[in-house]
Amino acid sequence: MSVTLKITPTYSGCPAMKQIEDDVRKKLTENGFTKSTINTIFSPPWTTDWITSEAKEKLRIYGIAPPEHSTEDKSWLTGKTKNIACPRCKSQNTKLISQFGSTACKALHQCEDCLEPFDYFKCI
Repeated sequence: MSVTLKITPTYSGCPAMKQIEDDVRKKLTENGFTKSTINTIFSPPWTTDWITSEAKEKLRIYGIAPPEHSTEDKSWLTGKTKNIACPRCKSQNTKLISQFGSTACKALHQCEDCLEPFDYFKCI
């Protein structure tokens, strides 16, 4: 079987795109798609508005705080901090540690109650 997919990076300079493409191709092959074409699409640009409620809950369970607002929220650009709920204990008593977390599309926060660090998926 063959399949053609389109994937969009979270931002145009995402260094993980080749690895993501390889992982997708491997999973397709494992599921019987012996011939696959993967096209990287830059327009329209990816937005956190594309993350479904179900996917946000999966991020939270995994330990990443999903974006709390839509792309209208640009506070991360101005450096204005806001309290992001800890994905582990749900506390709002959190602080920004760094504008960049494990990847450029996430910011590093820490919960002041459970003391756990966590990534927050920036609204972009």
